[in-house]
Amino acid sequence: MIDLPNSYWMTGATTALLTTACVLIHYEGLRFLSDFLPRLKHHYRRRMILLILSLLMLHIVEIWIFGFGYFWLLQDPEFGRILGTDELTLVDSVYFSAMVYTTVGFGDLYPEGAIRIVSGTQAITGLTIITWSASYTFVEMSRVWNGRE
Repeated sequence: MIDLPNSYWMTGATTALLTTACVLIHYEGLRFLSDFLPRLKHHYRRRMILLILSLLMLHIVEIWIFGFGYFWLLQDPEFGRILGTDELTLVDSVYFSAMVYTTVGFGDLYPEGAIRIVSGTQAITGLTIITWSASYTFVEMSRVWNGRE
């Protein structure tokens, strides 16, 4: 058995929960759009605008989910901290989450301690989900522009 402090196990479990929640939310959002968008058969602009705005909203919700996760974990110093801020606020946590999710990178804020598990996993999760959205958008645009719907 790997001998890690409890904070690492708890952080790993929280990371798995946050990641799963985001993947499920994104899946359900895309599923809803797949059912709803074809109803806008002759409203191509509305259809595409609704698609993009919906995807942006899904990404924002997912960023906030991870932001709440950071904020919750970091109430206990055992899980680490985000350097670059004197006192971590929810807004700082969400900002940090957005930087990690979009893989913009660390600049003014960066993690230290067990919380790095969350940020490393969130980066690959964000990259994957953003790519998923781009692929879905490509398929939807192909349907509209090729006149299949």
